Amino acid sequence: MFKENIEEQIIEQIESTPRLYLKRCKVIALILRLFLQYTTVLFSLGVWYFYDFFIALLALVLTFIIIGIVRSKLRNSSIPFKQREYQYDDASIAAWYTAKEFCNGEF
Repeated sequence: MFKENIEEQIIEQIESTPRLYLKRCKVIALILRLFLQYTTVLFSLGVWYFYDFFIALLALVLTFIIIGIVRSKLRNSSIPFKQREYQYDDASIAAWYTAKEFCNGEF
């Protein structure tokens, strides 16, 4: 009985967020992180400047939804399956995606 409880409580080891060492990988991760963080605001400000405040509010909501979908797709395609329940910020998602897709084993 005691042995069964221990086996149920074992937590599997998780991989840490990859550390990028190459300059190319760092630049790609930085661009991706800036895209995820600031696209919503910059696009809405641009719409506000060229059109109207109320259209800019609609654009803000729409880009928030679209960037959220892009963020979740990047997260689910790069982070290992066992670790997807944890919370990751944009920098971590960008590092994971860059390490898996652009810097294959070179990070």
